[in-house]
Amino acid sequence: MEKDMEFVKEIASKEKNFPQWYVDVVRKAELADYTTIKGCMVIRPYGYGLWENMQAGLDRRIKETGHKNAYFPLFIPESLLKKEAEHVEGFAPEVAWVTHGGSQKLEERMAIRPTSEAIICSLYSKWVRSWRDLPILLNQWVNIVRWEKVTRLFLRTTEFLWQEGHTAHKTGREAEIETLKILYRVYRDYIEKDLAIPVILGRKTEKEKFAGALHTYTLEALMSDGKMLQAGTSHNLGQNFAKAFNIKYLDEDQQEKYVWQTSWGTTTRLVGALVMVHGDERGLKLPPKVAPVQVIIVPIMFDKTKKEVLGKAESIRTILKEDFRVEIDTRDGYTPGWKFNEWEMKGVPLRLEIGPKDMAQGQAMLVRRDTGEKINGMMSIFNRETKMVPIGLIHTIPGPHIAPKIAPKTKPIRTF
Repeated sequence: MEKDMEFVKEIASKEKNFPQWYVDVVRKAELADYTTIKGCMVIRPYGYGLWENMQAGLDRRIKETGHKNAYFPLFIPESLLKKEAEHVEGFAPEVAWVTHGGSQKLEERMAIRPTSEAIICSLYSKWVRSWRDLPILLNQWVNIVRWEKVTRLFLRTTEFLWQEGHTAHKTGREAEIETLKILYRVYRDYIEKDLAIPVILGRKTEKEKFAGALHTYTLEALMSDGKMLQAGTSHNLGQNFAKAFNIKYLDEDQQEKYVWQTSWGTTTRLVGALVMVHGDERGLKLPPKVAPVQVIIVPIMFDKTKKEVLGKAESIRTILKEDFRVEIDTRDGYTPGWKFNEWEMKGVPLRLEIGPKDMAQGQAMLVRRDTGEKINGMMSIFNRETKMVPIGLIHTIPGPHIAPKIAPKTKPIRTF
């Protein structure tokens, strides 16, 4: 038993040392780790599987609202970045520059993408000619580099992953509708339903708004240490970038007009939010919709019955994998207790334990990660006709995770 609890001892107390608890959980759950490059992290397979599932839910909503994915260059010429004065001033301290190609000095240094308004606007100015070309509704999934001085895994890193949307419209009203549509129908719907994180919607002050924007809306999530975390932003850019990059269109009245624009984004910071909102003293508690593994089967094996137990575990996995992300832990050299604790620490929503005694009694033990509830399930329920477990337990896996009560959706926009 002492060996089974060794990894838990290495996790700091959430109540006594929240910052260290967070880092311990991220690393022990194998979400991410440090590298030799200051401020950068490696996202490990378990963490990247989580991010992929998070991407899927968000990408679906982005496409359902009429947007298409594209990809724009990583490098941005300095001359383009300087076109919108307020924008470049806001990002200048964080920009990483490329000055050489091999041993040859570049004629113009290139910024490594801190955000993509400049490069995208330079192309919109070529693509937009008529009112018929509007609206443009694009999104991209890319990496970003911002030279941060103080970093924390997932929450603030020099390089991070995100999606950024960029749209162009005929009127200011259309741009404002787009900005709020992303805020409510995409971001809030996704964060509250898939990630089970309550958010407060607000409008940034003039001092805090995105550099170059008309105004910025934000989603702020309350972490379990009482602090707020910015979970996403949606910017109404007005015509500032359109005028800087000369993005004009010929309207139906034969008048040339500047477009109105928006940009919006969320990042891998949301992975950190998941840890801080749902985690406990034993590690992660992942919402089933995004968990890399929704059901973990842990066979309790002895030499004489190993083959039979593994066979039964595989037959259950075969049935459940049609609807859920299921794995079997067949590793040698680890006790069942160690495996139970490790998968709890990794936040898998449902654990299924099966051993020779369970098989003899025609049952398996089911354990929920969110509540710790243990339920004996009859083996006969695991068949292709029913695909059920007692009290519909597995059917709760794709649904909302138990989380703090979400604030009413009628809350007014606040200013932060």
